[in-house]
Amino acid sequence: MLWSDPENEPPKELRDMQDMLRRLGVLMALAMILIMIVIGLR
Repeated sequence: MLWSDPENEPPKELRDMQDMLRRLGVLMALAMILIMIVIGLR
């Protein structure tokens, strides 16, 4: 990458959306693990 290249920094809305999706993904993964544990205990 050259020094003259413009930074391909996404706009703030896009970054916020990506953060939200990442958090949602983590929450979904934790919820799935919890559900698996609950099903396994029955």
